[in-house]
Amino acid sequence: MNRNKLSLALAALLLTPAIGAVHAQSTSSSSSGTQDQNGTSVQNAKQMQTITVTGSALPRIDVETPSPVTVITAKQIARSGLTTLSDVVRAVSADNSGSVPNAFSNGFAAGSSGVALRGLTVNSTLVLIDGHRNANYPVSDDGQRSFVDLNTIPLAAVERIEVLKDGASSLYGADAIAGVVNIILRRSFQGVEATADVGTSQHGGGFTRKATFLAGGGDLEKDHYNAYLSVQYQKDNPIMASQRGFPYNTGDLSSLGGPGLGGAPGHAAGTDGAIRPNTAGSLWQPLHGCTTGPLITDPKNGSWCRYDAKNRYAQVQPAMEQGGIYSRFTVKLNDTTTAYLSASYNEAKTTTRGAPRSIQSSTPNNTNNIALPVGNPSNPFVVPALISYNFGDIPVGFNYDNHNARIVGDVSGQVGEWNYDAALVLNHEWLDSTQQGYISYAALMDAVAKGTYNFANPSANSAAIRSALAPGYNKTSTSDLDTLDLSANRELWDLPGGPMGLGIGAQIRHEAQNDPTLNPNFEFQGLGNAQTKGSREVSGIYAEVDMPLLDSLEVDASGRFDHYTDAGNNFSPKIGFKYKATDWLAFRGTYSKGFRAPSFAENGSSSTQGFVTHTPPPAFQTAHGNDAYVLPYSLSEYTLANKNIKPEKARSFTFGVVLQPTSWLNASVDYYNIKKTNNIVAADTSSALANYYAGLPQAPGVTVIPDLPDPDHPGALARPSEIIGSYLNANSLKTTGIDVDLQAHFEFANNWQYISELTGTQIFQWKETLADGSTQSYVGTQGPYNLSSGAGTPRSRASWSNTLVAGPLTVTGTLYYTSGYREIAADVGTLGLYNGDCLSTNPITGLNFPSSCSVGAFYDFDLTGSYAFNDHFSLTASVMNAFDRKPPFDPANYAGGGLNYNPTWSQAGLVGRFYNLGVKVKF
Repeated sequence: MNRNKLSLALAALLLTPAIGAVHAQSTSSSSSGTQDQNGTSVQNAKQMQTITVTGSALPRIDVETPSPVTVITAKQIARSGLTTLSDVVRAVSADNSGSVPNAFSNGFAAGSSGVALRGLTVNSTLVLIDGHRNANYPVSDDGQRSFVDLNTIPLAAVERIEVLKDGASSLYGADAIAGVVNIILRRSFQGVEATADVGTSQHGGGFTRKATFLAGGGDLEKDHYNAYLSVQYQKDNPIMASQRGFPYNTGDLSSLGGPGLGGAPGHAAGTDGAIRPNTAGSLWQPLHGCTTGPLITDPKNGSWCRYDAKNRYAQVQPAMEQGGIYSRFTVKLNDTTTAYLSASYNEAKTTTRGAPRSIQSSTPNNTNNIALPVGNPSNPFVVPALISYNFGDIPVGFNYDNHNARIVGDVSGQVGEWNYDAALVLNHEWLDSTQQGYISYAALMDAVAKGTYNFANPSANSAAIRSALAPGYNKTSTSDLDTLDLSANRELWDLPGGPMGLGIGAQIRHEAQNDPTLNPNFEFQGLGNAQTKGSREVSGIYAEVDMPLLDSLEVDASGRFDHYTDAGNNFSPKIGFKYKATDWLAFRGTYSKGFRAPSFAENGSSSTQGFVTHTPPPAFQTAHGNDAYVLPYSLSEYTLANKNIKPEKARSFTFGVVLQPTSWLNASVDYYNIKKTNNIVAADTSSALANYYAGLPQAPGVTVIPDLPDPDHPGALARPSEIIGSYLNANSLKTTGIDVDLQAHFEFANNWQYISELTGTQIFQWKETLADGSTQSYVGTQGPYNLSSGAGTPRSRASWSNTLVAGPLTVTGTLYYTSGYREIAADVGTLGLYNGDCLSTNPITGLNFPSSCSVGAFYDFDLTGSYAFNDHFSLTASVMNAFDRKPPFDPANYAGGGLNYNPTWSQAGLVGRFYNLGVKVKF
């Protein structure tokens, strides 16, 4: 067990939970150090116990492995001021493109939250609890990507979170291409601990209340058992756009040179409605006196009532309610054998509200030119009348109620020279979704024909009439994961640097997903559709060998073989090294191969219909006289599963330097390079649109369905209504970058401490190669725009935390930073579909909007503190976004309800300055 000063210094550093930032990154993790009152590790070499680090199957004394690992302790989480596991994990600087925020309430996977390390989307980051897999969210992101919902994992029982920022398929199998998030729960607890917190935004809305309770008893060494119970509850009120200032509370951006509300009645008619005789040259006129806004008159189009749907209905933050219970009973059977049984139930409810549905829709049935027949009570003309109308008397929204039930049984011990562990995991997740306010096509056509719905006087409509038009729909989606994990390890023989270690393991699991159709028989207008069903059996075996060849050189090799009943076989190898050049300088690196098995949405009995906001190209707009027909609209993308799809493959390598030039300064820099091949993608939307506008044939398997003709220019090319294709292995991508971690620790007299940490991730490259050999680069842009929330790929994310500990007082300030990006996206703009490829333009002038075609950087500062009056009572407080920093203007983002900001990176900006106050009691 020869360990030089660097190893001991690094171990002491990594076991110190005194860093206040949630981004706290370190080279490895530990559960073995004891801590004094101020959180400083007092562990030394003699006290060290062997532990297992995420990314390794072997217990070790030197906790620094060849792979970089981020550690976030419970103390760090408390000092951050963040209250949900979702916020904590997504604050890690390595989280990037494809991340799923709670504020994305109009996506397929609304009601959930997911992490995307290295920007490789949520389906390439594996989320574990105590080293074991979890059931995926029952609904796939974008109807395609499977992932674990972070909202169903409460914080109360979390001991620490380990984030492995390296490929790990050689031990964990599929989905670990970008890395692993391993949530470690408390092994035992004695005593009683309870917290209560309340918080509110300075600008209104978002009032939150949270309570936790933790109680346990029994000493494993003395009593041979421990049992504890953890309970958590949190409820957050919604924040409405109307509670925020311009330009985040309106759809009228005309004062900034953008689109206004008076562009056309089809986009501004509101509940008041507008109508016109179905004859050439006729003008629109309001159905009745305006109630949604002043009358707007345009010589070209006519008159209608001003209507700002975003101000009236859009949400900055949905209403959320989360709670859970976790219990664990551990028994020490003898000196070498320990067993535990844990059970948990967690629930996350999300309630979203939206703008009233319009009578005009392009999918699944085109009603853009719907006309009231002669004799309809709302039609004053002697000819059929085109109508523009929003059903403002029918509330619109979704309720998502996600449940997660999990049971784990585990036995670990020692037989001869072998240490073993056997675990059985049973995990079932079910999501109840309730939709309301979407208009039934059949009921709409019946109401128009019979005149049963009164458009001219909506107050005259009965509840029964409204219910017939929008009957609503309920469905329950399920996801299952049953796993048997077996592992063992032992020392083999001594090498010059220490004993050689061997770890082996096997896993058998059952996976299933059943997500019924979102829009049965395409009944509801303007609502996408997705349905997923599939199941499979997976078996895998793996091995790891750790070889300390010298006191200064360690080599680690591992590999895993997996068999999928629906995706075939795969072998994933990995090799890593760690070299200590001096007492203060070490080098580390890894090379690995990984894979991602197709999701059930990609190869099951599945299909997906989604919508993207599309603006026709300038030439098309000119051909249609720049009328309402060419304003931005929802384009349908319909994708079918492919049972012959192959798994995605990846190769990655890392290289890092770890330094400790002084006793108070530590630094690490790690470079990563990942290349994915066989990428599973849908039909190329940009190519399909370019071919359509150019009159060229489509690629095999791709179909573009045209919309109804423009009534004012019937001879011109109709705009595209829907693109149909299937998933295929077509593309490859490559991403490179670095992680930086600088930590400084200072200790002063009278038990004072000051700790400063700067951490960050810089992406050098994020480039995708398409099937035709062309490339698309996304780093520093808002691409890939068709991915998840269209959040883009910021080049840099970082945090800088400073913690002052003065006896019973602890104060932490953390500055978070996300770089700006160009408002372009190669997956939708490289073929000239937008003016200058800018995602946002003025629909009248065609000019970039904003003129810079860029989105600024976002940073915010959180200030938290706690004061321990005694060993039993402490007070906590925080001011989140203390400087009330506003989010950068982003009119192209579609995740935040079209409120002109990007909720994935700057949600804190629109929430605004937020105050929290709490108490904590311990016995």
